[in-house]
Amino acid sequence: MRTGLLVQKLGMTRRFDESGLHLPITVLKMDNVQVVAQRTEDTDGYNAVQMGWGTAKVKNVSKGMSGYFAKAKVEPKRKLTEFRVNADGLVDVGAEFSANHFVAGQFVDVCGTTIGKGFAGGMKRHGFSGLRASHGVSINHRSLGSTGQCQDPGKVFKGKKMAGHMGGVRVTTQNLKIVDVDEERGLILIRGSVPGAKGGFVRITDAIKKPRPDDAPYPAGLKTNVAMVKDEATVEEVAPDEEAALVETPAEVEAEFSGKDDADAVAGGTEEKE
Repeated sequence: MRTGLLVQKLGMTRRFDESGLHLPITVLKMDNVQVVAQRTEDTDGYNAVQMGWGTAKVKNVSKGMSGYFAKAKVEPKRKLTEFRVNADGLVDVGAEFSANHFVAGQFVDVCGTTIGKGFAGGMKRHGFSGLRASHGVSINHRSLGSTGQCQDPGKVFKGKKMAGHMGGVRVTTQNLKIVDVDEERGLILIRGSVPGAKGGFVRITDAIKKPRPDDAPYPAGLKTNVAMVKDEATVEEVAPDEEAALVETPAEVEAEFSGKDDADAVAGGTEEKE
């Protein structure tokens, strides 16, 4: 089991696939997502990765948390969360995640806090049909109706679906498909709706009911890995030119110095003849 990602919900858009099918898309953003701390079995009793999103203003961070971030050598984060992982799924503190942690076509589970609806009735909250809209009902069309039983048991059981507070709860939507990933801008495009309001934070993890793709990086997709690959490619391209330059430089230097010596010798001979 590998770590998930903490992202921010920007909103929804749409996209058309190759066959012209209309796809509803939710756009999720990553911003300087780094590992802040590790939780290990030896010290904490479980294995987990604590990561932070974005950058918080120093004036809005308490002294205790400032020292906490300073110890990890990372900038103060706006949001923190933990992901349980296996022992071999731990990531080094300070490592920055990349959007390529997930791959296109992969199924994921998204967890977030739903939009609060306040106090709602039975029809809106639970989908009740309500009372008759014709004869015999007076200004009670959307009422809940009967909730109890007869004299036996003579009470309303706990958990009965009734009017009450709606929304504002933690919900996980499973088996959402990733349509595309933009590594440069740190965007993850997911097909379908994601719980939460615009600007809210959600957690993305590998789907527990679907297999993880073989090309998904393990233990994580990091920006440091991408930078190392680019640096290696640059070194391979530049190295032959540098070697050629190093080989040619001594000959050129010798030629320059030999030319200077010959000129001095000619000048000295001329002076003697005079």
